[in-house]
Amino acid sequence: MSVSVKMPQLGESVTEGTITRWLKSVGDHVNADEPLVEISTDKVDTEIPSPVTGILLSLAAQEDDVVEVGAELALIGEESEVGAPVETPAPAAPPVTPPAT
Repeated sequence: MSVSVKMPQLGESVTEGTITRWLKSVGDHVNADEPLVEISTDKVDTEIPSPVTGILLSLAAQEDDVVEVGAELALIGEESEVGAPVETPAPAAPPVTPPAT
């Protein structure tokens, strides 16, 4: 099961941050507490660590993007999830009307 990496609250008055640099690429193995991304705010520059050990499945934001506190930054999952299609619900079929007799 994948885990979402969220933009943390980095200070009482900080509401957003800018992604300065990704330290890992999609497909890379990451360990828990290993630096994943560098974030810059008006008050602090810091590295955000991975919350879990796994494979970096996707990035929800790119370098130089401004992200709100609580926004998703990336997804980390198991190796079996690499390349797995994202499940989307099938569209509803239109109702079938039987022909008149």
